[in-house]
Amino acid sequence: MREIPAKASAEGRSDDPSGGPGAEAAHQAGDVRWQKAGDTAWQTSPPGSLYDYVRVASFSLGPDGLVDQWSSRAEELFGVPAEQAVGRDPLESFVPAGHRADGQRKMAEILDGREWTGTVPFHLPSSGQHPGGLEGVAEVYLMPTRTEDGRRGAVCIVVDVRALRRIETDLAASQAIFGQSPFGFLLFDTALRVRRVNRRFAAVFGGDAEEHRGHTVHDYLPRPEADRLAAALRRVLETGESATDMQFVGPVPGSAERRHWSLNLYRVHSGSGAPIGVAGLGTDVTSRHAAAREAAHARRNLALLNEASARIGNSLDLETTARELLDVAVPGFCDIASVDLFQGLLKGDETPPGRSGQWEDTASGTGSAPLRRVAFASAVADVPFGPEPVEVGAVHRYPFASPCADALRTARSRQLPADGGLIRSTLAVPMVAHDTVIGLAQFARTKGSEPFGERDRALASELAARAAVCIDNARLYRREHERALILQRSLLPPGAPEAAGLDIACRYLPGNAATEVGGDWFDVIELPGHRTALVIGDVMGRGLRAAVAMGELRTAVRTLALLDLEPAEVLSALDEIARGLGTPGGIPQATLPRARRRTGGGTPASGATDADLSEVYLATCVYAVYDPVTRRCTFANAGHLPPVLVEPGESALMLDVPPGMPLGVGGEPFEEVEVEIAEGSLLALYTDGLVESRDHPLDEGLQAFLGTLTEPARPLEDVCDHVLGSLYTRHGEDDVALLMARMQGLAQNSVGDWTLPREPVSVGRARELSRDQLAAWDLESLADTTELLVSELVTNALRYGEGDIRLRLLLDSTLVCEVWDAGLVQPRRRRARDTDEGGRGLQLVGLLSAAWGSRRTPHGKTVWFELALPKSGEGPADPTEALLSLF
Repeated sequence: MREIPAKASAEGRSDDPSGGPGAEAAHQAGDVRWQKAGDTAWQTSPPGSLYDYVRVASFSLGPDGLVDQWSSRAEELFGVPAEQAVGRDPLESFVPAGHRADGQRKMAEILDGREWTGTVPFHLPSSGQHPGGLEGVAEVYLMPTRTEDGRRGAVCIVVDVRALRRIETDLAASQAIFGQSPFGFLLFDTALRVRRVNRRFAAVFGGDAEEHRGHTVHDYLPRPEADRLAAALRRVLETGESATDMQFVGPVPGSAERRHWSLNLYRVHSGSGAPIGVAGLGTDVTSRHAAAREAAHARRNLALLNEASARIGNSLDLETTARELLDVAVPGFCDIASVDLFQGLLKGDETPPGRSGQWEDTASGTGSAPLRRVAFASAVADVPFGPEPVEVGAVHRYPFASPCADALRTARSRQLPADGGLIRSTLAVPMVAHDTVIGLAQFARTKGSEPFGERDRALASELAARAAVCIDNARLYRREHERALILQRSLLPPGAPEAAGLDIACRYLPGNAATEVGGDWFDVIELPGHRTALVIGDVMGRGLRAAVAMGELRTAVRTLALLDLEPAEVLSALDEIARGLGTPGGIPQATLPRARRRTGGGTPASGATDADLSEVYLATCVYAVYDPVTRRCTFANAGHLPPVLVEPGESALMLDVPPGMPLGVGGEPFEEVEVEIAEGSLLALYTDGLVESRDHPLDEGLQAFLGTLTEPARPLEDVCDHVLGSLYTRHGEDDVALLMARMQGLAQNSVGDWTLPREPVSVGRARELSRDQLAAWDLESLADTTELLVSELVTNALRYGEGDIRLRLLLDSTLVCEVWDAGLVQPRRRRARDTDEGGRGLQLVGLLSAAWGSRRTPHGKTVWFELALPKSGEGPADPTEALLSLF
């Protein structure tokens, strides 16, 4: 710090060291302090003096025109130390040769006592400080002086013109910032008070630029924001680290709108490098914030829609889909939400709920059709929603004049007025799918959240529309699923099947809504001779097609069973039928081209090929025939899982039945296996859904199934329940079919079996044996009819058959009579003419019996008839009418 002696004026002095008017004036004048020492006041100038920016130097010339004094400022300006400059001619040392003549004339005039002011170019030779030399222009002020002995000299004051030009440029730039800049500019002093603002800042905050001098940040911003800015100013002033893009929010005078500013702060230094304050450059970024907010809303909406696409519609359940919508909306879009669906839609009504039957008598004020609240979600606890809160699962109506009813009626969203409580804004959005209103979604925001705008309404409509399509798809799928399930159940045996010599229990579990209806089936078919066919199968595939294919195969099995074919023959015929299921006209694919050639047919008019029109249907099946008389069971398998047999006192085992190829593949014969089964044994037929799932491999499931059959003596219904309860059958990946049978067989006293020679007397012997056996069974009421029919069958065997004749009577729920012989020719019923003497025997059998027929055997044929047992208190049927009808 330089100390320059000067006289202090009375008005600039202040005796109050703590402040007062004098201190304030000093502050306004540049923070100049005064120190008193006797009668002389010494002024102390802090950093920031003009001489820190303008390079001023001085030196003096003696009477001889040589330098006799050289100041330290001259050393800084010219870079020449005093010991080298003193005693030298300044013209010869610093002035270029071309200007020396003019300089010498001016020097002579000055030494004659004349002042001179002007600009002089100067040049310094190369030196250690200036290796390439130094050139410049200096503004010189020469003033004549006199020495003590009266001789003339001169004092020279030199100013660097380049520094002046820089100051001029800086001033112009400063004026541009303060007068022309579109950005707000503030200059704070070290006390964090405003020293200066530009016109832009004053235009925003009002008043003239000078009126802002001395203000603080608390005069412009709310207290929290002002405190934050003051702390930032203090930090920049102390550390010198700039602060960029600081965001502040506050109002402006005359407007309640909240404005956003971006402020950049940096410390300002004097020419000597000392900090003198902080400068701030502010920009109004309100529009940028608004655009950013709009972009953020758009991004949020897109993210919400993407989330909705990923999370809504993952289930084919209506209620689950509605809950998925609320999981997306709360709390990302709103605070409270609910979904109401038309009750008719949930009940499966065929009438689209949004087209007819939706509105009832408006005069009575009933309003909308019944709706059920299927989902509700809230991010705020204990907030009532709606004038009358509705519980989930409750059925309700909206009044006709209510906004919700209007939204349902017009299929347009409506904004509900605030309820005066915590609910601030509510949207009622109709759920529309395929131009049909299926329900209503409500979204609400509580106080503290922004009210819904037009963009929010559009987003809510989009969310509701997506959920509505998924819900409608789930509704349609549920309807188709229920239809397929009804079809499938209608094709299964009704109730508990009954069969001679068997106790039967069965279970069927459909797959869930996600896996659709499958093609699993089972059947119990009564065959002649009190035999029973046990069938179980699985059509590969899902849905209505599989259920229909299963129905066709089941019908075919029952038809083939009536022909009393062997199990292998039944599966071979089923294989042909399965190969023709997916082809035009039901013709097997292997024979389709040949059939086309025979009929002269070509490709369809539409241009579709055979491959386009055909579908491959594959199925697995086990067909077993149990004879309760011999207690033997014959199995044939078409690619199905092996049957399981549990004999008394033994562990469960899988029967070794050759699996064969699935039905529909063709080309391979099926094998039969005959197994003798002990009385009381348990036979189990099942489908793969019982023993296989995604998480449980087949081998593991089979072993678990065998492990559940440890108590086969329990009632069959209990055994079935135990099996289903022990195994993992709730996976919902496939249907489950289980058929269990306990082999009881027919008691020996329920069977009459005789062999008769091939003689005419055997007819009378057969009648006698039949009457005696019926008497032993206490069925004398059937004796006459039985004798008559047995006589007819034995007579036919004698006339048209071969070998010995075998007569067998079987008693169970009905009476069965069988006549065996070695002939291969099957009897054929025909209608005799009035003039014919014979040909009425089989007609008589058909009229008097409940059923009759014939079947091939390994050694010939068997002709049989069946009679119903008389009911308690009823007499035998009178065969007179039947006999008379023959004539």
